[in-house]
Amino acid sequence: MPSFDIVSEVNQVEVHNAVDQTNKEVSTRFDFKGSDARVEINDKEKTLTVFADDDFKLSQVRDVLTAKLAKRGVDTRCLKLEDGEPISGNKMKQPVTVREGIEQDLAKKIVKLLKDSKMKVQGSIQGDVVRVSGAKKDLLQDAIALIRKSVTEFPLQFKNFRD
Repeated sequence: MPSFDIVSEVNQVEVHNAVDQTNKEVSTRFDFKGSDARVEINDKEKTLTVFADDDFKLSQVRDVLTAKLAKRGVDTRCLKLEDGEPISGNKMKQPVTVREGIEQDLAKKIVKLLKDSKMKVQGSIQGDVVRVSGAKKDLLQDAIALIRKSVTEFPLQFKNFRD
């Protein structure tokens, strides 16, 4: 029976490269001269932390980071921005989570979408992956088109297409 998996993955190497490029650009820009603006990465928790002197510089560093991520092919919809918080004096930090895997709510939404579409395909949640199987390859391609059109708030990839 033909099937495919719906996943959400982020290339961590490209995230590292984008963070390095951001730190390099911020250290050489004139408007950040003498400031403590930088981006730190935590591999275990898959989070980034943006540091700056004030809100305006924080947003500037975040803009540089998202531009570098987009240029390196990382979908910026996988970033979950937390609220900026003051640390010492007027310095600010903002945690940014890099989301990987499909969350339960979104997986349930995808399975419900497939059931409501009256297509002859079945969706099953397997951890942070949704597996879709059907009788014909054409039905699966129609299901991919439906999901691409309907789910726009989160980056999805379609892998493991089997006949």
